[in-house]
Amino acid sequence: MAAIAGNGHGGNGHGNGQVAVGVAEPLPSLRTRAYDWLTTTDHKKIGILYIITAFFFFVVAGLLAELIRAELAKPGLQVVNDQTYNELFTMHGTIMIFLFVMPMFSGFANFLVPLMIGAPDVAFPRINALSFWMVPVAGLIMVSGFLVKGGAAAAGWTGYPPLSQQSAQLGEHGQDLWIVALIIIAAASLLGSINFITTILKMRAPGMTMFRMPIFVWNTLVTSLLGLLAIPVLSAGLIMLFIDRNLGGSFFDPTRGGSAILWQNVFWFFGHPEVYILILPAFGIISEIIPVFSRKPLFGYRAFVFATLSIGALSFAVWAHHMFATGAVLLPFFSIMTFLISVPTGVKMFNWIATMWGGKIKMDTPMLFAVGFLLVFLIGGINGAFAAIVPFDFAIHDTYFVVAHLHYVLVGGSVFAIFAGFYFWMPKMTGRKLSEGLGKLNFWLLFIGVNMTFFPMHTLGLDGMQRRIADYPANAGYTGLNQLESIGAVIIALSVLTFIVNFIITMRKPPTHEVDPWEANTLEWATSSPPPPQNFTQLIPIRSERPVFDFRHGTRRAAPPPSAPAPVTPEVSQ
Repeated sequence: MAAIAGNGHGGNGHGNGQVAVGVAEPLPSLRTRAYDWLTTTDHKKIGILYIITAFFFFVVAGLLAELIRAELAKPGLQVVNDQTYNELFTMHGTIMIFLFVMPMFSGFANFLVPLMIGAPDVAFPRINALSFWMVPVAGLIMVSGFLVKGGAAAAGWTGYPPLSQQSAQLGEHGQDLWIVALIIIAAASLLGSINFITTILKMRAPGMTMFRMPIFVWNTLVTSLLGLLAIPVLSAGLIMLFIDRNLGGSFFDPTRGGSAILWQNVFWFFGHPEVYILILPAFGIISEIIPVFSRKPLFGYRAFVFATLSIGALSFAVWAHHMFATGAVLLPFFSIMTFLISVPTGVKMFNWIATMWGGKIKMDTPMLFAVGFLLVFLIGGINGAFAAIVPFDFAIHDTYFVVAHLHYVLVGGSVFAIFAGFYFWMPKMTGRKLSEGLGKLNFWLLFIGVNMTFFPMHTLGLDGMQRRIADYPANAGYTGLNQLESIGAVIIALSVLTFIVNFIITMRKPPTHEVDPWEANTLEWATSSPPPPQNFTQLIPIRSERPVFDFRHGTRRAAPPPSAPAPVTPEVSQ
């Protein structure tokens, strides 16, 4: 197994560091390896399992999106009928959010957080394994709705009553499977949040103070706190909806004394913190990549930390901006709070730019995706500010302008960051670097495809095209832009296919075991690639938020002797 030689230069393959590789051992049998992965409690393997599972559901949701765009390429119903279309956009949105983005960032956090804080594992390894295995089970339950009477859930990813209640009267249970699957995912996320919070607060290595933690760890901590507070609210709402559908309840049925607006309040009280559960880990990934490829420290480290904490706190005060058109909320308050929460996000944006300003920028593939993230997410932030203006929100409510905003935020804020993370940490996870040439092709196809698909939606929304419809009038002037969007969706698919080809080709090559190919900053780059079972054989000194950079540049005197055992924090008992 590769390890950093104790020479003060990090052993990254670019300086005087040496990489020591032991004698190759015979590979265990396929059955042994499969059993090991299926029963593992190693946070690194669980992280990789999360990532593989999430990417599988990303492909599933992407195929549903291609069907949606095929249907909307021209007026009329040519691919699916209205009911099937409703199932497609409902399942596309739900899978992307709950089975792709959330598990994907859980995968990155599982793999990286213990390494970044110098811990041997997460606090509760068996609970961590349980929380992972709940995700594919929930995913199978959800997509099995396509096989039952009436088809899959068809009330939108928000599940608004009375739409989400009507199918129960017809004996159709796709929506029930959707509810059960989301309850399982919520339980898994709750367990994961508790695990991350405990790990970060209790298992940091000596010297790893709170204000020396990498920004990714900070963002994981705040994300976990948001999950701990918001996910139980969603679970309660889902249980009430299930009772309404199957046990004669009336929480959300206005004809029996309930309130459909109550569901909106419950759902969005979870749903807006959920936006930051999806975005904050992406911010963390970008905050780790930009300083490395700018050859500068992150500008305003503490400002990033306090901005992240501010976003977490304010996210619970803006849920009702999703409900302006209901007339049931105090419009000025939620409009003001929506503008206010954009301030800490703006701080992050300016600090990323300041980090790059004057730096020796190297546009390797991870940095290319990070810059693409800044550009695409900026558009999502600006059109979100427009939507915070109440009269404008009334005008664009339930139009494609809202679809454009959602996708620029979530694609710009999640997908670009996820690909950046893939290319950046793939050498650490597997000991292999993805191809730079295919990586750049992956980026440009994605960047062109995303903007071609989602930018015209602004115009369609301003022209009045409603979202969540399978057809539109031939004389409305929508056809040309819809065809452009459908071509963009094909380009996005080609981008994802390019990544898959890149991954397969890379994994067929022998590993190089480079410890630190990027000359990075944080602690995960101070161990072998892939890391050993307990992560470190010895720990370098932690004197700042950039311990590997410090060790590489002149703090040789502070290095522990090569024979010294790693100072590890005791594992929290289960």
